Amino acid sequence: MKVVAFNGSPRKGGNTQQMLEVFFAELQKHDIETELVQVGGHLLHGCIDCGKCKKEKNQRCGLEDDPVNEWIAKMIEADGIVLASPTYFADLTPEIKALIDRGGRVLRTNGNLLRHKVGAAVAVARRGGAVNVFDSLNHFFLLAEMAVCGSTYWNIGLGAAKGDVQNDKEGLQTMTDLGRNMAWLLKCTAHQR
Repeated sequence: MKVVAFNGSPRKGGNTQQMLEVFFAELQKHDIETELVQVGGHLLHGCIDCGKCKKEKNQRCGLEDDPVNEWIAKMIEADGIVLASPTYFADLTPEIKALIDRGGRVLRTNGNLLRHKVGAAVAVARRGGAVNVFDSLNHFFLLAEMAVCGSTYWNIGLGAAKGDVQNDKEGLQTMTDLGRNMAWLLKCTAHQR
């Protein structure tokens, strides 16, 4: 089994990635392969409603000048998908939003290719706005007919400067618990996919 996490933070190695690394450590204890995809920092265009994905049904976005199609293929191959974003003005980064809009359109118009896979959202904030990010990320999974994995609290970490999340003990525990819960859910649903 494999889980792919898409990091919407443009800050490599920052708080969002650090939260994902805690989550990954727990998954790896359960022999689940993990992959981190750096989405943040790429110049991505949002969906332009060209209709190519619906017309051609080739599991690809009509925009071909960025890595979104590579990332869509990773989603199709994965058993579990995590979308993670820091909080920018109480919402997602534009990069993760572009992936959601374009990937979601392609995956839905090609037969809802993520149906019955497992998804989880992770949000990071300095102080506020993270619940809105968490909610926005989860919309992707719910529209894709995926099983949404939860934890012992919202999958949120608090931190401003790089490394601050290491002081958020509850947030770190939430990531460990999320990893444990996702491992269980993946094993429970493996025979269904």
